[in-house]
Amino acid sequence: MEDISMPDGTMLRELVTMKMPFGKYNGTVLKQLPVSYLEWFARKGFPKNKLGNLLQCLLEIKMNGLEDLLRQIENIS
Repeated sequence: MEDISMPDGTMLRELVTMKMPFGKYNGTVLKQLPVSYLEWFARKGFPKNKLGNLLQCLLEIKMNGLEDLLRQIENIS
């Protein structure tokens, strides 16, 4: 059986608290980044680090209509 990685609570909390450290959206909380910006990263290549993993996860969440998940985490944090 294939192991499918699921975002853990820490990753979800970071999506609602961490700010983009560079670029056009410098200082914007990750969850507020527009899908078009995340899609640009998908085309150009996500950073090969923790931020890249977070951005990829965020794109999947937004593309699958799961933003309520982030709102729930935000209300808990």
